Amino acid sequence: MAISKPSVVRSSLTAQVYRTLRDRLMSGRFQPGERLKIGELAADLGVSETPVREAILLLTNDGAVEMKAGYYFLTRRLSLAEYMEIRRLRLLLEPLAAVEALPHVDAEFIAELQTIHATLVRAEKERDYPQAVKSNFDFHFTLYRRSGMSQLTDILERLWIQAGPLLNYLYPHGHPSYQGDHQHTRIIAALQAGDAPALSNAVEQDLIEGGQQFVAYLETIDGQDIEPVKKSSTKTVRRTPRA
Repeated sequence: MAISKPSVVRSSLTAQVYRTLRDRLMSGRFQPGERLKIGELAADLGVSETPVREAILLLTNDGAVEMKAGYYFLTRRLSLAEYMEIRRLRLLLEPLAAVEALPHVDAEFIAELQTIHATLVRAEKERDYPQAVKSNFDFHFTLYRRSGMSQLTDILERLWIQAGPLLNYLYPHGHPSYQGDHQHTRIIAALQAGDAPALSNAVEQDLIEGGQQFVAYLETIDGQDIEPVKKSSTKTVRRTPRA
């Protein structure tokens, strides 16, 4: 039996809302333990509450959102053990995605990554931490999606939507630090040189070296009952300008 047009339209709208909320989770737009108020999100997105509710239910299946008694939703705050498991998977998959992107890289694409990284550096200097978190997400997924491997990037997205809210602890508590050059600049240099081993190592070290203080901070708060943020995040984050 054919599906009615209204159902198709609603399904499409739910998918769009789901995609938007996924991107917000991955880029740290929601805090750990933040209550997701369906009415506020619907108003922010300019849609009815139904597709928002349906999208949030999909996100519970992804492990990014949890439903509490009384039918309200919170972003999940991962335990340290959960985060470290996700980190181990990222260490395996993100270098692979970067190397797979290498044959599809050109000068215009490298310039785009340089622009995104410049936005990140500027945001860190200005202590615009929401923008810094988003720019870091933009840098990595602009690269990974260049691989053209949709299954791989979908797996990475599912990992990032669970860990994304924790990235709000990155600044100022676990600010990335590097002994030498920022690993993003090493990633760019490896792309320019077409050096797959150097690229794989730079992506891996960005997570290991750049995340040392972040992991150390997560260790100090693991198991603590931190008060969830009450209000959904609707702050507008600057878009990274195209080169």
